[in-house]
Amino acid sequence: MPNDQSTPGIVAGRLSADQIARNFGDLHPPLDDHEARVAADRCYFCHDAPCMTACPTSIDIPLFIRQIATGTAESAARTIFEQNILGGMCARVCPTETLCEEACVRNDAECQPVQIGRLQRYATDKLMAKDKHPFTRATATGKRVAVVGAGPAGLACAHRLAMKGHDVTIFDGRTKGGGLNEFGIAAYKAPGNFAQAELDWLLGIGGISVEYGKRLGDGLSLDHLQKGHDAVFLGIGLAGVNALAVNGSHDGLAAAVDWIAALRQSGGKTDVAVGRDVVVIGGGMTAIDAAVQARLLGAETVTIAYRRDKAAMAASEFEQDLATSKGVRILYNVAPKSLGKDGITLARTATRGGKLVETGETLTLPADQILRAIGQTLEGAPGVLKIDGGKIAVDASGRTSVTGVWAGGDCATGGEDLTVTAVAEGRDAAEDIHISLTGGV
Repeated sequence: MPNDQSTPGIVAGRLSADQIARNFGDLHPPLDDHEARVAADRCYFCHDAPCMTACPTSIDIPLFIRQIATGTAESAARTIFEQNILGGMCARVCPTETLCEEACVRNDAECQPVQIGRLQRYATDKLMAKDKHPFTRATATGKRVAVVGAGPAGLACAHRLAMKGHDVTIFDGRTKGGGLNEFGIAAYKAPGNFAQAELDWLLGIGGISVEYGKRLGDGLSLDHLQKGHDAVFLGIGLAGVNALAVNGSHDGLAAAVDWIAALRQSGGKTDVAVGRDVVVIGGGMTAIDAAVQARLLGAETVTIAYRRDKAAMAASEFEQDLATSKGVRILYNVAPKSLGKDGITLARTATRGGKLVETGETLTLPADQILRAIGQTLEGAPGVLKIDGGKIAVDASGRTSVTGVWAGGDCATGGEDLTVTAVAEGRDAAEDIHISLTGGV
C-alpha cells in the first residue's frame, strides 16, 4: 500500500507539517483584482483567436478576457462555463503552455503569452463564490439518463443533460466523486478541497442524483442501466495500471496513481510515506506529479527514468522544467531491466531505424521506493462494446457500437487524456444524447 511503512526507508513525516504545507502551496497563486486587469490588458483580442482554436472546449477566450478588462468578471466566468462547466479546475490543471497560451500571439511579440489560465481562474473563482448557480434547468423532459463515472467527462455530460431538462443519475465506484480531479492530479495544482467544492457547485443545477460505491461489473450492469434509462453515458476512465514486466522484485514497488491518490486524500500529508531514494518509471504527467510530490514530501533523491528521449516525453517541457526545478533528475533513454533488493537496473536505449533498442550498457540506481507510471488500462467495460486500441470505440459524437450508449473521457478513443478534453467529450456527447432523446427539440 502507498502508506505502508513496513518497507525500510519508506517513512512518513520526513518534513515538518509546516514545511510540507509550504511545499504544497498553490503552484499558480490567484490573481488579485489589479493583477487581473493588468494581465487582461495585454490581450490583443485577435479576430481569428488562435487561443480559442487551441482550447479543446472552444472557450471564447478573447471575449472573457475583454469582460475581465471591463470589470465584469462574473460575465467572463459565465462565458467560460457555457463551454466548460469545469472551467475552475481546468484553469488550475490545464497544460495551457501547450494549448491556448502556446497559441497566443504575444509569444511572437514578447516571448510571453497572456496569462490565460490564471485569468480563467480569476473569473471562475469570482462566480463560484456566489451562492447562486449560473444556469437554470429547462422544462423537464421526462427522460432519464445514466452516467457511469463521476469524473470530468461524466460530470460535464451530466450537467449539460440536466440543464436541458433531463433527469440524470451518476454512478461511481468510489466513495466520493471527482474522478481524476479528486484522486489523480498533483496536490499542489489544486490545494485544499477544490475538487469537491466544484462538484457540489456543479450539482447545484439540480436534476442530478449520485450513487457511490457502484461500478460496472460489480453490482452494476450495462443491460440493467439500459433497461432503466433512456440513454447511458460511460465515463469510467482507465482504472487498471500496467505492470512492470522485468526480472526480480522490490518491496517498495507501487503504482504511482495509487500513491498520488493516497496523497490527495491526506489532509496534512505528514502521514504519507515516501522513500529516501525514489525512482519513478514513466514519461507522462503521472510520472512528473509523483516525482515532484516525492521531493516535496522530503525524498532526498528522486529520479524519473524514461525509455525514450526528451522530445518524445509525453509530459510537456514546462512540466519537465518544473520537475528539475524541484530537484528531480530526469534520465532519458533508459528502460527498466531488473529489480533487486536495493534498487533498479536500467538499460541504456537508443532509437535506431525507427525502433527503440537497448545499447548493451546498464546502470543501477539505489532505490527504496519505485513508483511505476507506465500507463493505465481500461477495466470494467462490458464485453458487448467494441474496443479499439484498448479503449471504447466511439464516433465523433461519442456514440459507441451499442445503440443508446455513449462514452467519453480517458476510457474512449479520441483526443489526449486531459481533463479539458474529457470535459469537451462529455459535453458534446450530452448534446448528441439530447438530440437523440428529443428529436432535435
